[in-house]
Amino acid sequence: MVYIAWMKAETLLPLGKLDPGLRAPDAGLDLGAVPADAGRVEALGYHALLMEETKEDPFQVLALAAAATKRVHLGTSVAIAFARSPYVTAQAAWTLQKLSGGRFELGLGSQVRGHIQRRFGMPWEPPGPWMRDYVRALKAIWHSWQSRTPLAFESAHYNLNLNVPLFTPAPIEHPEIPVQVAAVNPYMARVAAEVADGVRLHPVCTPDYINTVLLPAAAPYRQPGFEVCLKPLIAAAPDEATLAERAEVVRARLAFYCSTPAYARAFAFYGLEDLCTKLVGLSKRGRWAEMAANIDDDLLHRFAVVSRYDTLADDILARYADCIDRMEVSIPLVEPSDFGALSAIVERLHQGASGGQAQNR
Repeated sequence: MVYIAWMKAETLLPLGKLDPGLRAPDAGLDLGAVPADAGRVEALGYHALLMEETKEDPFQVLALAAAATKRVHLGTSVAIAFARSPYVTAQAAWTLQKLSGGRFELGLGSQVRGHIQRRFGMPWEPPGPWMRDYVRALKAIWHSWQSRTPLAFESAHYNLNLNVPLFTPAPIEHPEIPVQVAAVNPYMARVAAEVADGVRLHPVCTPDYINTVLLPAAAPYRQPGFEVCLKPLIAAAPDEATLAERAEVVRARLAFYCSTPAYARAFAFYGLEDLCTKLVGLSKRGRWAEMAANIDDDLLHRFAVVSRYDTLADDILARYADCIDRMEVSIPLVEPSDFGALSAIVERLHQGASGGQAQNR
């Protein structure tokens, strides 16, 4: 199944505005364009439209998209779990599931300690055990609402036992809301397999890392239907000259990821600890412009798909078909011809998956 994500222009996945021309990186999402954009995504043949939590509230944006579509699924990629209580997240997801007629899925991420404490003003605890309790709490809340039974959930992190009729949502037609947990390290991959319906892997997870580290960690706990999802780093363009320019954007993004300690294990898998240490130092000194120069072409191609539009789908299938069930992909829509190219890419990926190239693991 092929998914699309609304992202900022500099990520090369800029579907916050589908009209020709890229917006400035800091312009944010054009909320007025969301209904029309969602309709175009549905027409392009995507299975789902995903919204990440960066500058906009993903639940509100997806509500606009839900009201404007009938077929395409909708999901968070991801919402920050530890910035919200499980009840608040449960209510937002329940409302979107009701509004969309059962087309919503909830992707959750932990974020890193600095953001939880210093941006969201929330306490911090080890994220793996916390996420396990968080997802279990969500499902207990939803079950109590749908079954009209008392809420009774106890864990190391939550003690939830109060349902007041005035504040308790009514049952809905599609109460089973899929939950996916973001992971870059094996422990969180295990947690996802234990309590969720899928795992959302970080873009720095290469096929070798996925097959060697993450899938074995999840394997003993996976239930039937558990899905492995990925939004890879992609640089794509219609021609080589434009591709070279867009590859530099991805090179800079990869350097940023390499400077983030939470992702260090994916780079340590390739013996890149010294590079990570160097880039952490540059980032702390605010020397962002120098970081990308430390990512050579071999490293870029190891972690990112760099392809022309006419080969992008086949390159993705060749790289990820043996380890990924669901793929997020899009291209910058600058020229009218880009819509046709994107439609062809989506169709080819669907064909590859249905033809058995993508395995259900």
